[in-house]
Amino acid sequence: MTIKTRFAPSPTGYLHIGGARTALFSWLYARRHGGAFVLRIEDTDRERSTEEAINVILEGLAWLGLDYDEGPFYQTQRFERYGDVVQRLLEEGKAYRCYCSKERLEGLREAQMARREKPRYDGRCRNLAAAPSDAEGPPVIRFKNPLDGEVVVDDQVRGRVVFKNAELDDLIIARADGTPTYNFTVVVDDVDMAITHIIRGDDHLNNTPRQINIYRALGAEPPVFAHVPMILGEDGKKLSKRHGAASVLQYRDEGFLPEAVLNYLARLGWSHGDQEVFSLDELIELFDIVDINNSASALNMSKLLWLNQHYLKNASPAHVARHLSSHMGSRGIDPATGPSLEAIIEAQRERAKTLVEMADNSVFFYRDPREYDEKAARKSLTTESRGVLRRLAEELGGLETWDRELLHERVNAVAESLQFKLGKVAQPLRVALAGGPVSPPIDVTLHLLGRENTLRRIDAAIRFIDAGKGG
Repeated sequence: MTIKTRFAPSPTGYLHIGGARTALFSWLYARRHGGAFVLRIEDTDRERSTEEAINVILEGLAWLGLDYDEGPFYQTQRFERYGDVVQRLLEEGKAYRCYCSKERLEGLREAQMARREKPRYDGRCRNLAAAPSDAEGPPVIRFKNPLDGEVVVDDQVRGRVVFKNAELDDLIIARADGTPTYNFTVVVDDVDMAITHIIRGDDHLNNTPRQINIYRALGAEPPVFAHVPMILGEDGKKLSKRHGAASVLQYRDEGFLPEAVLNYLARLGWSHGDQEVFSLDELIELFDIVDINNSASALNMSKLLWLNQHYLKNASPAHVARHLSSHMGSRGIDPATGPSLEAIIEAQRERAKTLVEMADNSVFFYRDPREYDEKAARKSLTTESRGVLRRLAEELGGLETWDRELLHERVNAVAESLQFKLGKVAQPLRVALAGGPVSPPIDVTLHLLGRENTLRRIDAAIRFIDAGKGG
């Protein structure tokens, strides 16, 4: 048997963190078993589904690197197929036309709730041979759910879950306008697409017995189900906008690498011993749905930041550069006008937790400081440091080659000749070059900036001091 999983989002909003984790688990399981991963867009809710949301889902999956083998399939393009299956169920007596008005159904519901009964359709139209005399408008189509017995779900995460058919409803599978409903379309799709394993959120568990009965009515073997517990906020409450990123792409925009997010998502509800860091190949090799925890997991942004910093430090500079580039561009920086992004990453990777932080701290390599940090200028750009900067300009300007080792030696030589500690020389130089008190080691900073930029910025700092603006 070929393992086949699917990710089937509704394009009514963003690809949120829970959906991304479901996609990841489904993708990993298919990859581990040499199977196929299918993408299906469940866009039958025409009022709420948007092209923008579809694009965000596709972009989010692409950013995470979760490639699909089949699809994307769109349910709105399969209405004819759904109509054929509805007709088949009607002809086989496994579905029926329901003519009950909205008012009757609302009254039925209110009466049942008043008696503290579970609201459900009473089956009035279940055995009608023809439309009743009081019928108004076209009917809906209901599925004939078995009246007795039970549905057993051998869930790979939740274990054995039993539902009594007597408690299930004759659900509507086609509305009065002919459009199909969710619980029906997903079954038809999963049968047609030969889906063998369904990994999804546990908010779908109550739908599962209804869907299993439809599988059986179609003569199909139900797939294996694994219902994954929800993700909670750091406060232990249900996720909402107050907990931060609503969309996976927000994590991209906030400067996280996709592999850090994937590693983080995998550990939200799944574990392999005490291991925290996993390469994608390791995840594929080790992941199994039976190892998913059956209790909810909570977000931990500190852990995500820690993972991201780990990948910033250890990933190849060329890989990080592909993701850093857009962050530099959004700050008006063309990386081609200065040092290579790979070199910037080598210099900055030890002191940045996100690409946003790295980009913010690297703008000065491409653009002269527009102003100096007030506190740093007051402390380091003083009349005393003017002579230090002038001496540095003379010594650095006389170098025949702009070599990092020579730069290091020359700055040290200036400090020794003035009988200053290195910091008293390096810090005014750093503020002059970077506009603030923080940069990579001073020899690295000088080397990346180059001779012309360095000498121009030292001269600008001297003029700043002469104008009486420093300390």
